[in-house]
Amino acid sequence: MLDFCRRTFGTKAKAPKAGNPKSKISGKAAQAPRLAPGASLLPQVQRLSRDQHAISRKDISPNALKVLYRLKDAGFDAYLVGGCIRDLLLGIKPKDFDVVTNAKPEQVKQVFRNCRLIGRRFRLAHVVFGREVIEVATFRGHHSGTDDEADTAPKLKTASLSDHGQILRDNVYGTIEEDAERRDFTINALYYSVSDFSVYDFANGIQAIAERKIELIGDPDTRYREDPVRILRAIRFATKLNMQIAPATAAPIPQLAVMLKNIPPPRLFDELVKLLLAGKAFDNFMLMRDTRVLKQLLPQLDKLLKQEPEGKAFQLATKALQNTDERVDADKPVTPAFIFAALLWYPVELRSQTLVTDGLSEIDAMNIAMTEVLDDIQRTIAIPKRFTLSMRDIWALQSRLTKRAGRRAFKLLEQPKFRGAFDFLQLRAEAEGGSLVELALWWERFQFADETDRLQLINQLGKEGIDKGPRRRRSYKRKPTAE
Repeated sequence: MLDFCRRTFGTKAKAPKAGNPKSKISGKAAQAPRLAPGASLLPQVQRLSRDQHAISRKDISPNALKVLYRLKDAGFDAYLVGGCIRDLLLGIKPKDFDVVTNAKPEQVKQVFRNCRLIGRRFRLAHVVFGREVIEVATFRGHHSGTDDEADTAPKLKTASLSDHGQILRDNVYGTIEEDAERRDFTINALYYSVSDFSVYDFANGIQAIAERKIELIGDPDTRYREDPVRILRAIRFATKLNMQIAPATAAPIPQLAVMLKNIPPPRLFDELVKLLLAGKAFDNFMLMRDTRVLKQLLPQLDKLLKQEPEGKAFQLATKALQNTDERVDADKPVTPAFIFAALLWYPVELRSQTLVTDGLSEIDAMNIAMTEVLDDIQRTIAIPKRFTLSMRDIWALQSRLTKRAGRRAFKLLEQPKFRGAFDFLQLRAEAEGGSLVELALWWERFQFADETDRLQLINQLGKEGIDKGPRRRRSYKRKPTAE
């Protein structure tokens, strides 16, 4: 590693002038020669020595440091990379720590007994320390690069692209500069070395952080086609870090958002959950709507929003997302089931009303509507069954909450999903108003009343809360008379 630094960066850079003491980045980054002149589209690499940045090892996961030092002792180069460095420079506590190295995944596994290899599209090593997992990736190379390892399977040596330019398999290994080129955003092409405690900036990421700008490395059209999920990542980083997407990076999004349909539904669900459960759900939703991304992810909801931009569907969705953000900020539990139930409720209700008009009963119409809407969304977003079952319960209980006469209200309180259904009813009441407000208030009183007051609340309903739907008459066959 020391020889690498001497060859690459030469003499030590001069210390910068004192900067803003509140900033995590002080002064101007020192510049060093490029690794391979003329061979890269990246700007000149910059090196921030230990006295030029505020990253301390005490802010880094001890397990991540173990991985770095053990790889270094085994003769490999290893760096912390990407989001963890970006967050530390911004004064944010990183969610996780990723390591990049010149060691192949199989070599990483030989160094760590607590390591497992995962992935086919991207071959990665996970070093497991109890509940914490340190992800270790090998330097990525260019698609046209070759792998000289004779013992590496051919399918792991080359990249594979779809007809649209999307990366299907990418296990081409290269140098640190090639790896930096393969990073998605400039703010993520930052590397921290434990050999000299320096930060290496390959794509002017330090400047982008200072300017609070989300910018892709390379041609945005090409990078989005390689992996359309970068569209969602750009949105998530912009809201999470309170930054703006650079004009050139934002411009292709509305036209290329349709390529999200090429992403496997399970992966798309995971990425959407990150957008909705990170404490910035409302901001992400509005940005997805403005960039036409929402049309590709939730077409049923997007159709209703086009018909009524500020209607009840919009009101319910935004209130649910704002409520979720408040719960995340308060460190309260949240579930994707409740959010997706709110986002898809009005498509379900609209379909159910159509089926009732066609002659089906209310219960049958609701069951069919739920199935059709969920089957449709599964083609784009693979919502796991454990969440769709909860969504069905919340939806089905909405009509039952209107029927409170006799012992029905008491039985509904015993339902496992009652609390979720009641919270959902309250959101609907805020979005729609009208009779739902009175209904939600009644249930709120009923929950916290004693037995006597509950009976009184039911008696006060009179004919309200009684199922007024037509009842089917039972037909009884006469028993044959004995001869």
